[in-house]
Amino acid sequence: MKRFVVGAAAVVAAGWTASAEAADLNYGQRAPYTVNQPLNAYSWAGPYIGGNLGYAWGSVSNNPTEPSGFVGGVQAGYNFQNGPWVFGIEGDIQGSGADDTFAPWKFSNPWFGTVRGRAGYALNNILFYGTAGLAFGELRGQTFGLTESHTTAGWTIGAGAEVGLTQNWSAKLEYLYIDLSTSQFAITGVSNGYSASIVRAGVNYRF
Repeated sequence: MKRFVVGAAAVVAAGWTASAEAADLNYGQRAPYTVNQPLNAYSWAGPYIGGNLGYAWGSVSNNPTEPSGFVGGVQAGYNFQNGPWVFGIEGDIQGSGADDTFAPWKFSNPWFGTVRGRAGYALNNILFYGTAGLAFGELRGQTFGLTESHTTAGWTIGAGAEVGLTQNWSAKLEYLYIDLSTSQFAITGVSNGYSASIVRAGVNYRF
């Protein structure tokens, strides 16, 4: 009887030891999947498309008018990402309600667009970036029933921040300064151009 009890105790002890070793082995196998999770899992890379809405305020060179108003449009682009660094290109086209009247002259900017490079630094799903490139658009002048318009090109520079809401959707807040080159207007007798500051909010969908 005594030998039976000692033998049974030895079997139980061996079972506990084997169970403990198996538990340690399973824990050791699972640990790398939890401890080594990537710290920056959000990806900014790839193509995207979106829309924006904002406000522009500016001035016309060699004229006292200061066209201002709401703007809105669409944008599309492509990002490349290397670690936290994000580089890309973006283009947009905007409809604009910016206009102003002073004495006999009225000037407006019915539309404009940009093609820009972007460079930024991502903190996971938050991206801070600077942007610069080409701007183009229309400056329209009116006086005493006469209308004259010129489409010119210029430059733009700005900065913004974008937040990833999901892996596909993001929201952004952006500031741009645009400067459209001057053209000779017959109705004013001088060269006129348009420059403006723009603040806009937008959303993007990443494919």
